[in-house]
Amino acid sequence: MNKYILIGYPLGHSMSPMIHEKLFNIKNREASYELVEIAPEDISSKGDFLRQFRGFNITIPHKQNIIPLLDEIGESAARYNSVNCVVNDGGKLIGYNTDCDGFIRSVEKYPMDGNVLLVGCGGVGRMMAIEAARSGAELTFGILPCDKEKAAVLTEEIHAMSPNTKIKTALTTDIDESFDVILNASPAGMYPKTETCPVSDSLIEKCSFVFDAVYNPVETTFMRKARSFGKTAKGGSAMLVLQAVKAHELWDNDFYTDEQINEIISAMEKQVSEQFPINGGGTQ
Repeated sequence: MNKYILIGYPLGHSMSPMIHEKLFNIKNREASYELVEIAPEDISSKGDFLRQFRGFNITIPHKQNIIPLLDEIGESAARYNSVNCVVNDGGKLIGYNTDCDGFIRSVEKYPMDGNVLLVGCGGVGRMMAIEAARSGAELTFGILPCDKEKAAVLTEEIHAMSPNTKIKTALTTDIDESFDVILNASPAGMYPKTETCPVSDSLIEKCSFVFDAVYNPVETTFMRKARSFGKTAKGGSAMLVLQAVKAHELWDNDFYTDEQINEIISAMEKQVSEQFPINGGGTQ
């Protein structure tokens, strides 16, 4: 039996075991997937321990400090200097970033080469911004005053990769224009403040598509408002499942149909709703 784990600290509640177990079951693979907490000060000594697994996932705070323990990193991991998936290829540990795959596949039917507003530019927002730029988007960063420096650094980083990308930054409260897509990479709407929304109703009404990286609650206030205006809205559940699907492609060369993937997304959303009836929270 092949063994897989998720490492992080602290882990708390995680949807990962359920998602990966369903993916293994679809392919009739005998495999186990467990959570292993590793404190930040201990990660550097865990190289031998991690090599006993066929593969593993990484979440906060180890996505960068895992890199010195690896033998090689793929292009996606190098792009972000961040690893969330590792393949053990005959004792050789190879790191990848599948978060970006999960995001891009979640919005593959969105006009990501259009006018895109991104709220939040740290962590997952950085990844979403870079992927939007790679898709040809004209980007606007909607920020809080405290995020000006972070947005400036990210703008420089994107221009180093893609000099022709048009980027501007504005306080979210000052933005009043039409966008093809609005992306939320901020915690607005996440438990326990589930009634908050990252942008105004007028901005939502003038856009065409919205994507919210928050996956709990299953339908955020942002998504609910967008749907009430007849807009296409997706939440973070799809991104979380699709990044796991990419991990299985890397680990075992396993591929899944849209129907299989959608069934897992629905199962995950049902479990989240049942486990957190007042819209709870979770980690990867």
